[in-house]
Order: sequence, then structure tokens, then C-alpha cells
Amino acid sequence: MYTLVLILIVLLIVFCIGFFFVYVHYRKLLKNAIKRAQKSEQLKSVFIDNASHTLRSPLNAILGYSNMILEEKDESIQPAQVKELAKNISTDCQQLINFVSQLLELSKYEGITPSFTFIEVNLTELMASYRREAMTMTKPDVTVRVTTDLSPHCRAELDTNFMHQLMMHLLANAARHITQGDIVIKYGKERKGIKVSVSYTGMGQAELIGADIYSFLQKEDALKATGELSVLGLSICRAIVEMLGGEFYMDTEYDKKTVASFWFPCKMKDAHKDM
Repeated sequence: MYTLVLILIVLLIVFCIGFFFVYVHYRKLLKNAIKRAQKSEQLKSVFIDNASHTLRSPLNAILGYSNMILEEKDESIQPAQVKELAKNISTDCQQLINFVSQLLELSKYEGITPSFTFIEVNLTELMASYRREAMTMTKPDVTVRVTTDLSPHCRAELDTNFMHQLMMHLLANAARHITQGDIVIKYGKERKGIKVSVSYTGMGQAELIGADIYSFLQKEDALKATGELSVLGLSICRAIVEMLGGEFYMDTEYDKKTVASFWFPCKMKDAHKDM
């Protein structure tokens, strides 16, 4: 009887100690989650303020150009002047459309549980389609190549919509920064998943994807550079890959070579089957 009571006391002590450590662990997780949520809300508030400031600049320019056309008398304004003002309006409108489109796209990946639809596709055919699409975005002295050590019969289960979105952001970013040479799409099997890299000669923006997107965008006038730097597109890429349970990284050497790579778990068939 005494032994049984002792065992029960020991078990109770062990249970209490275990409960205490579990309580401390989850309390710490909750505290960190609250801090992240508060920081996110603060950053988003600053971001919205900067966004509204940045949006006002091109909108005011569009309004100014329009008023110049409307206020000019028919006999005093020249067709060339009208054409130049219209060109300025078109440029500012396109910048606004691009920015808002990417911003809305990015918002889809913030704080949501993704829903994926996986289908089996032939990787050779899929990558060839990305190559053809990328060729329409490149300059005359730029070529796009695809390389792999996988079989041309290799098939993978992918969400093709997310994959297309991801690849087009990376290829558009590459096409924007390379003036001559090759854009190389390389893909292969790694760690029970697929690894894809897009490399090109030219300067990238690896430093822009290291921090949280809102941390970057809270900086004064940061949004004015997003059109050229494609920071929203790169952030979208990282968000997609992380939702798939993968990793996204980018290496660059100043004016030399940039490599954007991502990996995520993926079921694959006939990876090394003979032709």
C-alpha cells in the first residue's frame, strides 16, 4: 500500500512538472504570437500611410496633366504637346496599375490558409512552356535555356496555377535585369521534392527579400522603387514557396550573376527513367 501511494505521488509530481513546462512553453508561444501580430499591425499601418502618400504622387501628376490639356485653348496647344502629356498620363497610370495589382496579389498570401489543387504534369513540357513565355519578355540579345538531369518522362504533382505564377515572377524579374546572355532555368529532384533555379547575368535584389515585406515597405519612399526593383513580386514568390512548405532564396554578385532558387516537397515519378 505504501509503495502504491509513493508511486502515485511520484506520478503526480512528474505530471505537475510536465504540465508546468508545457504551460511555460505555450505561454511563450502565445506571447511571441501576440508580439508578431502587434508588430504586423503596426507595420501595416505605417505601410498604408506610405502607400497612400506614394499613390497620391502619380495621381496628382495625372490630374495635373489632364488639367493642362483641358485648360489650354484649342489654338494654343500643339498636337505634339497633347501627345507628350498623354504619354505621361499613360506611364503614370501603368505604374499605378502594376503596383496595385502586385499589392492585391501579395495580400492573398498574408495570413491565410492556402488551398492547393495538385495535378500530375510532365515537367519537360511544363518548363518548355515557361521558356516560350519568358522569350516574349526578353531583349533581343537574351536567350532562355532549360537544363536538367531528369528524364524527359519525369512527372510531378504540382499546383500549376501557383507554379506558373511563381515562375513568371522570377522570369520577368530576370528579363528586366539582363541585357544580353542567357537566362537559365534549371530543375531537378532534391530531398523528396523539386528544386528550380533561375539564373542570369546581371544585378538582382537578394537583399530585398531577407526581411518581412512590411518591414521593407515601412521605409520612407520605399514604394517608389517597387516598380523597378520588383520587390513585391519577389515577396510573392517567397510567400508561395513557404506556403508549399519549401524554401526560397536568392544569391547575387554585383553586376555579375543572380540565382533565384526555390525548393518544396513534391511527389515525382520516372525521374531517372531511360529514354
